[in-house]
Amino acid sequence: MSPKLAALQERQHQLKIQAGRERKALAANFEPWEKPLSWADKGVDAYHFLKSNPLLWTSAFAALAHYKPKLASKVLAVGWGAMKLLRGAKKLL
Repeated sequence: MSPKLAALQERQHQLKIQAGRERKALAANFEPWEKPLSWADKGVDAYHFLKSNPLLWTSAFAALAHYKPKLASKVLAVGWGAMKLLRGAKKLL
């Protein structure tokens, strides 16, 4: 085996050991964030589900408006305000 190849193999071995140490350190630092990030991921998934199924949330709002009209008007006002706020923030960015 040539000395150059042996040096490359030794370097590869050292890099694998270093990568393992870094992976363990990252896992230890990431552990406290795992649960909040999983909840955020579920929220993003729910948002995409509702965005792709407008009939579902429209029907839910229609049922709310039928059974609880005062609550529905409050929800509509808050939702409309939130939409305006998001559009304004989107234009700023």
